[in-house]
Amino acid sequence: MHSIEKDIVLKMNELGKRKQPFVFLFDFECQRAKVLEWDECAPKLLWRTPQHANFSREKLPHHPVSWHVEPVKHERYQQAFELVQQHIHGGDSYLLNLTMPSRVDTNLTLEEIAHKSNSPYLVYLKDEFVCFSPEIFVRIENGRISSYPMKGTIDASLPNAETLLKTNRKERAEHHTIVDLIRNDLSRVAEQVEVKRFCYMDEINSNRGKLLQMSSEITGKLPADYNDHLGDLFAGLLPAGSISGAPKKKTVEIIEAAEQYERGWYTGIFGVFDGENVDSCVLIRYLEQNGGHFTFKSGGGITHLSQCEEEYEELINKVYVPIT
Repeated sequence: MHSIEKDIVLKMNELGKRKQPFVFLFDFECQRAKVLEWDECAPKLLWRTPQHANFSREKLPHHPVSWHVEPVKHERYQQAFELVQQHIHGGDSYLLNLTMPSRVDTNLTLEEIAHKSNSPYLVYLKDEFVCFSPEIFVRIENGRISSYPMKGTIDASLPNAETLLKTNRKERAEHHTIVDLIRNDLSRVAEQVEVKRFCYMDEINSNRGKLLQMSSEITGKLPADYNDHLGDLFAGLLPAGSISGAPKKKTVEIIEAAEQYERGWYTGIFGVFDGENVDSCVLIRYLEQNGGHFTFKSGGGITHLSQCEEEYEELINKVYVPIT
């Protein structure tokens, strides 16, 4: 795994110690990072969390949305999937989040999506990407750190969708694995780590219908001076377990060999420190600008129970915008 630059860690530590509000942005490979005080963000970086935002949503003219997806070729996905399965059956990994890029042609702009999207988290880096993430990475409130890994997705319109998701062997195995991984990650920075909620459901509305997603809540108690060490804390948790896998170090190596493209900011982390508490998200549901078209990066967790066709279909189903 790559390591975060020391000056970024030190800057987060210093701002945290001063209780100076700031935001932070890390890419998946930990090769790029931004740490900015709130008044430094706009207009280049616009963001929204459930508690804070640095911009107001504009009422833009309504128009029909054109949304054409050209997913990654099945052959390419299958080749990557088979390589991952070789490593899983060889004991190198037991959960790996495999992602791929899909081309999207749309009449929406990144800025329009930023203003029109209904999502818990919104991150817009001008001329680069917009991310409308439903997934919390970690929250820190009153000295407690909590994580909410999201694993398991199903079309909400299916009969008994929640029961189907909760009783699916592959989805349950994947969810158990990621909960164990996140519990271990939090144990490196916190004490009294416990699973408070297990396998609860969130409903997501999109331009392609409703989805159900399965999450759990894991919490622990931080040291009293945690804000003096925010940079070190996040450096110890990255990359996020839910979008890498387990064991993390070896799994990241396999990801790079299988995917053969740069995730960039996708599956990195965005976070906000308000002077007291921290809220952060995983950069999933992510649309990137590439010249005259867009690239939507998506994927899902692979275990020994995974079927290639089902995983390929899930990757495509996640290519949406939360605009209804």
